Amino acid sequence: MGGKNKQRTKGNVRPSSSGRAADLLARESGVVPGFVGFGVSSSSDPGYVPAVQGAEEIDNLVDADFRLVLRKLSKRDAVTKLKAVQEFGAMCQEREPDIVKGVLPYWPRIYCRVSVDHDRRVREATQQAFEQLVLKVKRNLAPYLKSIMGHWLISQCDTYSPAASAASVAFNAAFPLNKQPEAVSFCKDEVLIVLQDNLLKETPDTLSDPQSVPGEEREEKYVRLLTSSLLALKRLLSVLPEQDRGALKEQLAQLISQGKFWKYSKHKTPQIRGAFFELIATMCEYTPQLIEAEAARACSSVLLSIDDTEPMVLPPLWEAVLHILSCVEKCWTHVNARKGVMPKLWVLLKEGGRGLATSLHPNLLPFISKLPAEVTQPYLDFSRAFLTSVIQGLSSERATSSPSESAAIVFATMECLRFILLQNAGDELEQRSIQNMLISEQLLPLIDRALENPSLQSGPLFSQVSDMLLSWEKRAAGKEAGVFQRLLSDFWDNLARLCTRYVDSEDAHQSALEGIALLLQIMQNPNSGDIKRTKKKKSVKICFIDEEEKGQGDAPQRDAPVAEPTDGQEKLACPLRNGHLLDLVCQLAELNMVYVSERDSERHLRFLSRILWAFPNPQVFLVLLKLEETKPEMGSELGHLAESPAVHFLLEKVAVWLKQESRKDTDFLVDMVFSSLQCCGSSADKTLILDHISRDLNWAVTLQLIQKACVDSVHLEVCAGWLSGPVLGERLVGLAGELCAMGLCGPPPSSSSSSPHSSHHTHGWTLISLALSQQHNNEPLIGKVYVEQIIDKLHGTLSEAKGMSDAGNMEPLVSFISDVAATFFSSVKGCLLLASAEELLITVFQLCAQDQTITHLSDALLLKLKHAYTAGVHSLITHLGAGVTQGTLLHSVAGWIKNQLLTAPLTVKSLQVLVQAVENLIRTITSAQKSSCVLPQFISCLAPTDEEWSRIRQALPPQWVKHPLLSGRLRVTGEYPSVDVWKFRPSNKLPAHLCASALLCKIIHTVTSPDDQQVAADFSEIPNLKNIVAEILYALQWCEEMELSPNVVTEYHNLLQSSSLQDKIQNNILITPAVIDTLFKRSQEEGFLWSLSLAKCIHNKKLDQSDIKSLYNNVESFFPLTDHSVSTLQVLCPYLANEEKESLVALCVAELLNWQDRESDCIDSVRECLAVLHCCLQADTAAEEEILLAVVATMAEWRNSREEWFLFNSDLGKVSASALSLAVEMMRFLCWLVDYSPAVLGNTHWDLLLCSMLAWLETACENSSVFWNPWVQLFVCENCKLTVRLNRFFTSPPAGVAEQLPPELTSEWNEFFTEGIYNLLLPLLTKIPIDFTEPDDPLFPLPVLRAVGEALTYIPVELLTQNKLPPRFVADQKSSLPEPTQTLLNTLSPLLLFKARPLQLAVYHMLHKSPPAALMNMLTGTEELLENILGGVQVGEFAVVQPLSVEHCCILGYLLAWKLLLTFFKASSSHLRAQYSLHLKKTRSLHKLLMHLFRLMPENPSLPGQPAEPSSKEPKTFFTESLSLSPSKTEGLQFEVPHLACSVYYGALKDLPAMVRLWWNSQEKRVFSTVDKFTSKYVSGVLSAQEIASVQSSTVTFENMMVKARSTTREVIATYSVDDIFIELVIQLPQNYPLGSISVESGRRVGVAVQQWRNWMLQLSTYLTHQNGSILEGLSLWKNNVDKRFEGVEDCMICFSVIHGSNYSLPKKACRTCKKKFHSACLYKWFTSSNKSTCPLCRETFF
Repeated sequence: MGGKNKQRTKGNVRPSSSGRAADLLARESGVVPGFVGFGVSSSSDPGYVPAVQGAEEIDNLVDADFRLVLRKLSKRDAVTKLKAVQEFGAMCQEREPDIVKGVLPYWPRIYCRVSVDHDRRVREATQQAFEQLVLKVKRNLAPYLKSIMGHWLISQCDTYSPAASAASVAFNAAFPLNKQPEAVSFCKDEVLIVLQDNLLKETPDTLSDPQSVPGEEREEKYVRLLTSSLLALKRLLSVLPEQDRGALKEQLAQLISQGKFWKYSKHKTPQIRGAFFELIATMCEYTPQLIEAEAARACSSVLLSIDDTEPMVLPPLWEAVLHILSCVEKCWTHVNARKGVMPKLWVLLKEGGRGLATSLHPNLLPFISKLPAEVTQPYLDFSRAFLTSVIQGLSSERATSSPSESAAIVFATMECLRFILLQNAGDELEQRSIQNMLISEQLLPLIDRALENPSLQSGPLFSQVSDMLLSWEKRAAGKEAGVFQRLLSDFWDNLARLCTRYVDSEDAHQSALEGIALLLQIMQNPNSGDIKRTKKKKSVKICFIDEEEKGQGDAPQRDAPVAEPTDGQEKLACPLRNGHLLDLVCQLAELNMVYVSERDSERHLRFLSRILWAFPNPQVFLVLLKLEETKPEMGSELGHLAESPAVHFLLEKVAVWLKQESRKDTDFLVDMVFSSLQCCGSSADKTLILDHISRDLNWAVTLQLIQKACVDSVHLEVCAGWLSGPVLGERLVGLAGELCAMGLCGPPPSSSSSSPHSSHHTHGWTLISLALSQQHNNEPLIGKVYVEQIIDKLHGTLSEAKGMSDAGNMEPLVSFISDVAATFFSSVKGCLLLASAEELLITVFQLCAQDQTITHLSDALLLKLKHAYTAGVHSLITHLGAGVTQGTLLHSVAGWIKNQLLTAPLTVKSLQVLVQAVENLIRTITSAQKSSCVLPQFISCLAPTDEEWSRIRQALPPQWVKHPLLSGRLRVTGEYPSVDVWKFRPSNKLPAHLCASALLCKIIHTVTSPDDQQVAADFSEIPNLKNIVAEILYALQWCEEMELSPNVVTEYHNLLQSSSLQDKIQNNILITPAVIDTLFKRSQEEGFLWSLSLAKCIHNKKLDQSDIKSLYNNVESFFPLTDHSVSTLQVLCPYLANEEKESLVALCVAELLNWQDRESDCIDSVRECLAVLHCCLQADTAAEEEILLAVVATMAEWRNSREEWFLFNSDLGKVSASALSLAVEMMRFLCWLVDYSPAVLGNTHWDLLLCSMLAWLETACENSSVFWNPWVQLFVCENCKLTVRLNRFFTSPPAGVAEQLPPELTSEWNEFFTEGIYNLLLPLLTKIPIDFTEPDDPLFPLPVLRAVGEALTYIPVELLTQNKLPPRFVADQKSSLPEPTQTLLNTLSPLLLFKARPLQLAVYHMLHKSPPAALMNMLTGTEELLENILGGVQVGEFAVVQPLSVEHCCILGYLLAWKLLLTFFKASSSHLRAQYSLHLKKTRSLHKLLMHLFRLMPENPSLPGQPAEPSSKEPKTFFTESLSLSPSKTEGLQFEVPHLACSVYYGALKDLPAMVRLWWNSQEKRVFSTVDKFTSKYVSGVLSAQEIASVQSSTVTFENMMVKARSTTREVIATYSVDDIFIELVIQLPQNYPLGSISVESGRRVGVAVQQWRNWMLQLSTYLTHQNGSILEGLSLWKNNVDKRFEGVEDCMICFSVIHGSNYSLPKKACRTCKKKFHSACLYKWFTSSNKSTCPLCRETFF
């Protein structure tokens, strides 16, 4: 049978199509067989939907996209169908209605099939798609409705809820609610046919194909369809109007007459049974005649299934049971009630409904009310059996564990018991027997069980009993008085005996006593049952109709039990009216008192408390006092109360019990106190009694009294007088004093935990807190006088504890006080009107704002204190609207904070704590203030005044000057401090200016970032805002300029930046014009850091020229110049207009030319004018040559008349900063001339410049001991910068300038000045580490080293090898180098490891020009150091090195030494390279280097600063970009070591490939893989490209050999030809070059034997793999080998090469026997490895 790829029959040009086959059948027979789908047709033949009229017609009628989706829907795969249905729904939603209508003819067949699909996702999606179709086509669906409606109803009853819900949504979208019955009625016949077929005809095998669908899946689909069909039939009957249901009577009768239909009641699947019983209940309701016709089967199916307890079956089953009992009059004639029904029911009830009591038991009352007499006779036995079974269900496992189950059983029991009792409320003998049985055998045993079972006590039983007794009392007053009075009397007598039995026992169970008390309490007050029971939802209670309202002797009707809603609060509001309850209480109280008095029973005493709580009745108290013969002794104040039994009992009994020290639990006794007080008359009497008994009470009882009074408003009214009276107030004040005194003495020892002091700590603080925090009628709970006295004691104690915090552990005391304060501040309105409360709040804030090292408080305690003062401030502002005036709390707090900032030496930690406390205070003020006036006043009070700012600014350390001075950003003169000032003394204290700035910075950040609920402050009301911001910017600038700053300054700077002030500055939120103007004025007045702050703000604000111009009137306003105006002009120059800058130049030049006219402070004027002139020239100001020549001529004039200004041969340690600055300005001006206008200089000018430069350099070298001075450092640095510019100028002069120079100038520079410069600089470089031995010392002249090192990078090689350094040799050092060279190496090599980066790099650049002899010794010592530093880091992990640290210095020197070695290796001859390789292999130095490199190279060596988005170009890495090793480099040092490591690795791969490859192959798998991946990804491509490029650009020519390279394929092709011999070799570089082996492939060859050819290929491969060199060098070696072979020299028979691979020698050692020649090195290796002395070829002894 054909496969897809087989040849078709001739003439058959179209593939097969089942659609065309169907079309053919239709055309030939005229009938389309209904073989697809199930549904309803218009013909009389039921059960099928006609197939569509072939694929061709679909193609013509349906949109192409819909056609494709409809075809997908016929697939079997569930995922395909799901996607197709979802796509169909989307298309219905998106397409036009006319297009969608074309699908309607084909939709019924598809819907009927897919809506019952096995996959529930498909069914849900089908209904959702159907909804979209309905919304689109609307009325056009009507012609197809009958074909769809059956399955539509079935889908609405789908067992998968989302699918059913979606079908219902679609149905509601198609039909409004009022039209739905009409729509269903229109299709009722077709729907019923579908449902009949499903229920009677279908089987699992007819619904699904047995050959393709698994049996389990078929069964699941069948069960689901049956369930849905049953529910759909129920829905059909409930929706149809009455007349339409009658029209279906015959079809329905036919359906229920089938035996298969009734068998569903016994189906094994619960959901089918449940659906069946739902249908039966519905049929009983809407078609009772049909059920009566089938009464026998209906009654037996339903009633005999009464014990079915499946959760899905039971609710519909009992609904069906009740409907059957109502619908079928003689239902019990069809079943045997006594044998078939009732036994099953008894078993079910005894088992508690098997966990379904909440569903089952509410049906019991309607059930028994429908039972006829023949079933219930004899009624006594029936009632006993029924109630016994129900009550026994309480013992089932589920009922005991589930309160809801138990409650359902109790409700049903009481409802049925009351019903049976009302049915038998007569005086006949049988009725009396039933009544006695119900009370004595059912009700009282049930109560008895509840008394022993706490879970039943918490249920509804007691309230139900009370409800029943109330109804009996009502009936006892009516026509049935005799019966119900007798019932009440019997009940109370039996209940009394029952309660007495429990109480009259010394070992009475506590739970039973509590149960009795709860029962009596509920009987007295039915609403009190909620005390123990949780609040229930609204439920339905049964209200029984009075006997006279129904017919005598009539059986109860269906609606006899009337349901009325209640919530348990509206009903049972009145207590029992007769005296039975009070008599029982008195009886139990009297009996109980015997056990209390005689046997001191704790249980009975608790029981007595519960009784008195529920019954505070004088009669009860009188009973309790029967045993007392004498009255208590009372004072005159209580004499008039002696007659009250309640007072008598309280004083005589309860007070005594309360004072018993052995009694731990007194809570119930306190309840007795309140019960007794309720019997007293006036409030004054109650106050007298409480004052009397509370004098001697312990604090725990007093606390309980106050707590209970605060909880209950009634009790609070009872105690109001006592709480505010003097007795309690004075006792509490005394208690507070005792507690504070105990706390100051420290915590009590553990041995005294049971002492009275321990009791004070346990209850005292709680009592104080409660007394202070509670209010009554907006007044303090206790008297105001006593509140203030207590707060005063707390404040005094807290202040004392703060001072004693170092002496002992005050934490418990402070914790108690903080809790009390927090509660007091947050609870009492107006609490801060008390002066003592304000003082307490200030003290709490002070504790929070101080460092924990001072206060010794824990974090948890600080949180408590923070909560306390937050509550206090919030209360102060919210309730009192406090301001910040003199004497107010906030003013005092602000004053204390300000004093801390300006006078207290704070650490960073202390400052953080203070800032955090103030920030929290600010947030509290902001959230609580009702207007925006409080916060500005507080900040104004907090900020220092102008005088204070000036004072604390002057106290800042001056070390900040160094960094901006040396970088040229600031010109500073004046008296500089001594050497001691430049040394940082280790101190962790911060200057006051920094502390104030940090605090105000945080405040501004907090206020300018308010929460949504807060009121933003109006900063226009703060007059000092611009000054505050300016001071903060000043502090920030000071921190940035502190080079080599101590850790404390770094931490402080991070603290400032954490407040996001930088963002606000950059976003120009705080940099207002007023702030800029303030900075400018202060820069003009004071200069220094104000100028730098101004520069930064101008840069961030991006001001234009007009904004700058607005700061000053004209440039003449800066004159006469001062240091401060110079600093300001230096900042403004880059932003000035050209005209302004030209005016400045003209003014300065005029001043300079007239320098002699100002004799006084002439040097300052000259220096300032030169500085401004240089600033203008640096800002690209145009200057005429005549002006520049005039200035140079003026300088020459100074050289003659004021030579002391040039400081030649001066002692710089004694020269002022102003004089040094003048020399520096002259250097800068001359340097600018060399760079930008060298052509203006004449011969005399060049002499002045060069001679001055050399003289300045001599002066610097003579004063190296004062290089600690920043101005001297600046002098040296500018001098070195001038030498560098001159070096660059004479090395490569600008175009056209060389011709204009004096003729002898260049030769003079090269022959005289260069030697003079470097003979001074080289010794100076070596002298600085001698004079300043500690690089971490702040005095170390690192900038000088940087400048000198930069200058020495230009030193010629001749001057290095002929240096004038002092001789330096090492003992036993063997060297053939000249003495100056050896001295140079011995002097410079150790400096590679000196911890000064500029020195290391300067030494590197100089050693780069000299031999490597002294480097190996340095490497050997450094390797061990690196192993200690990097030993803990695995190979492949990146070790971060802190710039300028000791580790950085060591690693930098090591890598620089290796970079030098690789440079020397590359420059060496092939023979020397082989020797070097053997040495490196022997010492394993390269092995160690490579291990270190893979710890120092980053995992991603991308160059920093590249755009995040990838571009089309290759990304820049440390391997593609060259490394700048400038000594003057100061930025990006964190990337220097990783970049240098990558550079060294690149050099090792390039120059030592064979050794790196050997190391790589010897590594373990992890390292092997790491190295391979890293090299392949980042290095191989760069190296391969360079290797290929070197071959392409090579100028080396080989005789008889031509070399070409192909960059795209990474190939090198070598063609060798001699006479008629032609050889072509192809060298292929691997992807991981140079780690992988280089492959040598055969090209064309002519005239060479195969064996010889193979040997040559092997030789070349060996050379390229094992030699450290380039491809060209390997080819050269191979060519020489081949040349020798053609010259007649035979191969060495060991290595098969003519030329040895290492020493490049020829085979010379010949065997005397076979005459073959070998290399000496090969023979030596052969002898040592084989342990023989025989010839490798002939095996004869080799002589």
